[in-house]
Amino acid sequence: MAKFLTKLRLRRHRIRFQYSLVRTYQALSTASVEDLWCKIGDLTDVSWHPLLASTDVPHGLVVKPGLIYRAVTRLSPIPVRIFVERVNPGELLSVRILAIPGVEERVTYQVESTVCGTRVSYSVTLRGWLSPLIWSLTQPYAARVATKLVQAAEQAALSTVPVDARTRSPGNSCFDF
Repeated sequence: MAKFLTKLRLRRHRIRFQYSLVRTYQALSTASVEDLWCKIGDLTDVSWHPLLASTDVPHGLVVKPGLIYRAVTRLSPIPVRIFVERVNPGELLSVRILAIPGVEERVTYQVESTVCGTRVSYSVTLRGWLSPLIWSLTQPYAARVATKLVQAAEQAALSTVPVDARTRSPGNSCFDF
């Protein structure tokens, strides 16, 4: 009986292995803050996202804190749950991804206007003992999220511009006398 209590006491004082990883990826865009926010805030259209294949969010639902939805990743057909933590419309979206026990993943999208255009930041925070394994699988995809978002927003912004404004004839230049 005394051995059992000693083992029980030793188990409580063991140090757990915790691994934490934080990475931030940034991209500059010519699209406006509103165009980029529309792409981030539209949870039904994740065609631009390299990791997500689809979501079960109803069309037209506005992203807000406390929203929980499911998403299917491109890596496996098993759906993961995503919990929206913080939303500052036009600026910030922070979500927590609940995939498997042993890993806590937080993702933050941040959009801000700069002198050179609009900057998009995509931050990933992984915690838990399975983080190195998950990161080795998802890192190549995570590195492309910001650039894919920028490309999708710029393409959507170009599709809304009238054809006449996109294709100017050479005779209508400012140096045409």
